[in-house]
Amino acid sequence: MSDPLLLDTCGLLWLAAGHRRLSGPARRRIDSATLVGVSAITAWEVGLKAARGELKLPMEAEEWFEGAIEHHRLQVFEITPRIAFEANRLPWHHRDPADRFILATARLHHMAVVTADDNFAIYGVETFV
Repeated sequence: MSDPLLLDTCGLLWLAAGHRRLSGPARRRIDSATLVGVSAITAWEVGLKAARGELKLPMEAEEWFEGAIEHHRLQVFEITPRIAFEANRLPWHHRDPADRFILATARLHHMAVVTADDNFAIYGVETFV
């Protein structure tokens, strides 16, 4: 078993779709992790992308998200005051608010992140694609 792992929004979408963007090492890490989770902000991002027509889902975004969480046995990390303050304390290399919440969650819970975003590494977070 390996350490806990957090999926960013693209990581969740790739996992749910069985997408080839997930590398072999990322898939093995997901399969062997003691815990795999997502930030609650990922639900907001999925819903936003679907509402804007940037993401086509086979059902309503909320139903899709809940199904993906259940199917892949993921833990949802709520946005706590501690995570909110940590997101604001991070250096401003990355300005995307959702990614800042994901980064803060990963840092506070000592988790690597499945992401294609190279900016995450600037914050000392281990990443996998």
